[in-house]
Amino acid sequence: MPVSHAIEQLEVQGLFSGKAVINIDGKMHVLSIGEISPEGVKVISADSRSAVLEIDGQHKSYQLGNTIHTNFEKPEFVREQIFADVNGMYLTYGNINGHQVRFLVDTGATTVAMSSQKARQLGIAYRLDGAPLKASTASGIAEGWGVTLKSIKVGKIKQTNVPAMVIDGDHPRHILLGMTFLENLKVTKEGDKLVLEEKK
Repeated sequence: MPVSHAIEQLEVQGLFSGKAVINIDGKMHVLSIGEISPEGVKVISADSRSAVLEIDGQHKSYQLGNTIHTNFEKPEFVREQIFADVNGMYLTYGNINGHQVRFLVDTGATTVAMSSQKARQLGIAYRLDGAPLKASTASGIAEGWGVTLKSIKVGKIKQTNVPAMVIDGDHPRHILLGMTFLENLKVTKEGDKLVLEEKK
């Protein structure tokens, strides 16, 4: 049996019947039931909802996306920098529900907002899962849907279950990263860059 090493961080990144994808201190492992990683983590059971792992003789259930810090030290302060383009706009790449997207950081937007065209590309069933509403845009009042996004990630900053709005048509051009994401962060402007920090 492998010798158990000191594990600082463990994240369950994928779950399947009989298998789990686990990131241990930055190293990815695909482990079947009964398998043990070089760090000494053993998969006891796994399905699409959760996995039971054995670490240092302890059994515990983990769900997808759970990050476990085992060193009990204060987590690293997460800070992301976004530089303004030639037009003074703060554009950055990130992820929505695991799909890469481009965001326009907009502190004036009350919510994360995207066009219905972008929502379809991301596989968001906004008509089925969303609630109809009216949206005020530069062109006037537009049809919209309120939805909840499973996850949004910008750099190392990740939030889950983020309220958002889908606006009928192909505008806005970029997905607006509004206050339903930013309100949980410290946002400061430093010269030509915008700094996003996780509040502690």
